Amino acid sequence: MTGIQHAPTVVKLGGSCLADLDGSWWDDLARHGRERPLVLVHGWSKPLKALSPRYSEPSAILRDRYGNQSRWTTPEVIADIKTVSADLGAEVLRRLERRDITAERLLGSDGLVAAGEGERWWWKDKRLVELENLVGPITGVDPAPLAKLRPGHAHLVTPLARDSAGREVNTDADRAAAAIAGATGATDLILVTDVAHLLIDGQPVREITAEAAAEFRDKGATGGMRKKLRAAGEALDRGVERVVIGSAPVSDLLAARTGTVITRT
Repeated sequence: MTGIQHAPTVVKLGGSCLADLDGSWWDDLARHGRERPLVLVHGWSKPLKALSPRYSEPSAILRDRYGNQSRWTTPEVIADIKTVSADLGAEVLRRLERRDITAERLLGSDGLVAAGEGERWWWKDKRLVELENLVGPITGVDPAPLAKLRPGHAHLVTPLARDSAGREVNTDADRAAAAIAGATGATDLILVTDVAHLLIDGQPVREITAEAAAEFRDKGATGGMRKKLRAAGEALDRGVERVVIGSAPVSDLLAARTGTVITRT
């Protein structure tokens, strides 16, 4: 039992959402939000890079022994993530409240998202070295902080997490959105990004099964799309009925007028 009376629509917003999404996009989201509760999960990559040039340097990103990339996260980086997320969050809440959607912001690390032990071995200066990196995989979501979801109200989640040692850690926003969607009984997860569709061999894909998406993820996808496809698979495994990836208004993505729809079968 999730304890949630109204299953939400979960929408993951990229870190550039305030710059890339115009007023009509937010108008559409508010119309949907009057009918269904909303959980919005935001990224922060672009605001973090704007905060300091060091976040754009190659040394800010680590690669582990398996080839996975991750931001090198220290306590100072966590503090900067909180700084830019507070500013971004305040603006998102203002945009919603101007459209008669009440909203509140939650830190995932405040009892919502739990993380496991992170990878300790990373490539640095062409050597594998043991580094303290405050990043951890999501191990669970406690939906209790979201139990008052209702139409006309939204929660905005900053996807930090708390590990078993009680430390605040960074985690992937797409995968956090997937875990939250599963824990809240959401039927739909929308991953809003800067591309209109998943592309395979240069061609837009309108609909794809989880199995085919996973095959492409492991053999052809790169960068952010690879993470989104992994998050999509995790959401479907957690009971979400479909995941939609795209750059259009939420109502258009839900109606499959554009974007890429990923389903279990």
